[in-house]
Amino acid sequence: MFEGMNWLWVIVVGGVAGWLADMLVPGVKVGILGAIIVGILGGFLGGWLFGLLGLATTGIIGILIAAVIGAIIVLLIYRAIAKR
Repeated sequence: MFEGMNWLWVIVVGGVAGWLADMLVPGVKVGILGAIIVGILGGFLGGWLFGLLGLATTGIIGILIAAVIGAIIVLLIYRAIAKR
């Protein structure tokens, strides 16, 4: 997913994806650092899931969409675990 991107771009895209996911998932607020971490984890998860489905994540928009979807999944899992 992040092949060829330098680490600064990974952090920026991860931060944006995490922030968007944080806005879309109710009941979870992770803050700035949490959004970056969730976005990076979501980017890897989203890229892996898109690869399994045979969907390409080309360009910054495709990578961002996959990262946001992955970050939403990460936040939903976190919310389910944290409510216990």
